[in-house]
Amino acid sequence: MIYIISGASRSGKTLMARRLLEHKRINYVSIDWLMMGFNTGIPEYGIHHLLFPDDIARRIWPFLKGMIESMIHVEEDCVIEGEAVLPELVIELTRKFPDTMKVCFLGYKNARVAEKVAEIKKYSSGDNDWLTNESDAYIIDHTENMIEHSKMIQNSCVKYGFRYFDTSNQFEEKLEEAAEYLFS
Repeated sequence: MIYIISGASRSGKTLMARRLLEHKRINYVSIDWLMMGFNTGIPEYGIHHLLFPDDIARRIWPFLKGMIESMIHVEEDCVIEGEAVLPELVIELTRKFPDTMKVCFLGYKNARVAEKVAEIKKYSSGDNDWLTNESDAYIIDHTENMIEHSKMIQNSCVKYGFRYFDTSNQFEEKLEEAAEYLFS
């Protein structure tokens, strides 16, 4: 089974992936790792950390799609997590391999910017967190962008029939709902 967890930055994707990994004990791939590999290893491909998630998703999708198809072919279970997947891209694979993929998206379209920024600052994970050294203005701008991205993702999930979990409120409860969906 291939589990894809995608959506907005800071919506709980990595926490969901960790829960799934603890439960299933399977392989894990972070799309962020792939993106940074392109960013620093083969910059001529134009995939870099300054792009918006939907731009990264469209550019990285041919590679990611091929990787997923290879995993399905060799029956390799894996959690793939990151913001650079779009419902309109992954729908083809879920239709082609309906019994081998489980996909959900997380976002926070109803979040209040000030509260989300405070949450981001509170739960940033130190030196390994890419937002730790950013200015308040940068974090506010990022949060506003991710709220808009969440709205776009939710609309696309409705259109293509994917589950969207909004973590704007009751964060832990919404992650539990998403976990139940993925574990079922």
